[in-house]
Amino acid sequence: MNTLYEKLGGAEAVDLAVEKFYEKVLADERVQRFFAHTDMQQQKRHQKAFMTYAFGGAEHWNGRPMRDAHRQLVTEMGLTDTHFDAIAENLVATLVELKVPQALIDEVVQIVGSVAHRNDVLNR
Repeated sequence: MNTLYEKLGGAEAVDLAVEKFYEKVLADERVQRFFAHTDMQQQKRHQKAFMTYAFGGAEHWNGRPMRDAHRQLVTEMGLTDTHFDAIAENLVATLVELKVPQALIDEVVQIVGSVAHRNDVLNR
């Protein structure tokens, strides 16, 4: 059975999606401030690695736990559900733009928008 990662198109598709996703995020006044002092090349590499893992393209995640990676954004910059939703909205808009079938978009949203993932990112 093909993984979601394979169904989406593998590394090439994830690379393109991450590039387009961050174009949207950096233009989004609701969330762009969270990336003002971020090395975006490094951020994109991390995001590509995370998506590869989350969608079944890698067996292990070697990055920091979501709680650790986002703790400072919550405690010092006020990251909330509103911001999480804005990021998710930008991801869905990216996938729609890339003509990803709705069924696959639904799978992506189920993974990255899960309550557990949201709670980890928002340190709850």
